[in-house]
Amino acid sequence: MIILFAPSEGKRAGGEIPSLNRKLLMFPELYEKRLEVISKYEHVLRMGDYDTLNELFGLKDEKEFARYKTPFDNAPTMKAIERYDGVAYDYLAYAQLCPLEQAYIDSNVIIFSNLFGPIRAGDSIPDYKLKQGSTIDSMAPEKFYKKYFTASLNALIGEQEVIDLRAGFYDKFYTCSKPPLTLKFLKEGKVVSHWAKAYRGVVLNAIAKNKIDSINDFKEINIDGLRIIDIVKTEKKNEIVYAIG
Repeated sequence: MIILFAPSEGKRAGGEIPSLNRKLLMFPELYEKRLEVISKYEHVLRMGDYDTLNELFGLKDEKEFARYKTPFDNAPTMKAIERYDGVAYDYLAYAQLCPLEQAYIDSNVIIFSNLFGPIRAGDSIPDYKLKQGSTIDSMAPEKFYKKYFTASLNALIGEQEVIDLRAGFYDKFYTCSKPPLTLKFLKEGKVVSHWAKAYRGVVLNAIAKNKIDSINDFKEINIDGLRIIDIVKTEKKNEIVYAIG
């Protein structure tokens, strides 16, 4: 079972794992491709003026940039699943899972970083800032990673079933070779947007606690606050619709 997950704009600072290297990320054979994106990013950090950096980062105060000035060669790393600090990650509550549940997340979840591309939840990354959809010196990371990493992702996933918990933007990084299971959340008959992040975290928490290894098993679990009201399956779509509450 593979679960696809989105990153978060919020990050935790610090880390206790050595600096970024090919051994810390999945697909070490493609590390040089990642470095093409990383090198452009670090070049912009060194050479960019305030307006350029503000567009890249989306920060409000020039002083905030100091946090991201340390070159990745010298910056500590931490597990990606612990680095990200947004709504979905709050509701996942990774730190409160038992070691076996955390190991499940580390191995089975692939996060699509706007800077580093597809990484396992247990891979280690440095602190960074990059707005969703930003270009880096005219490079669109989502197009780059889709071009160079799709074949490796397809080979890794193979015949495994996939639950796609990403926001729609991250389809631009990778499209599964066959339709994954996607989820839709409705409240009072309307699709939720912001709070969908929270429920994706809730769902991933339930998946880890039940150590789900098939979509059929996933459909059988009870998730607090969610009720299945429809299952849509066609050649192009495989989706569970949940009612909230």
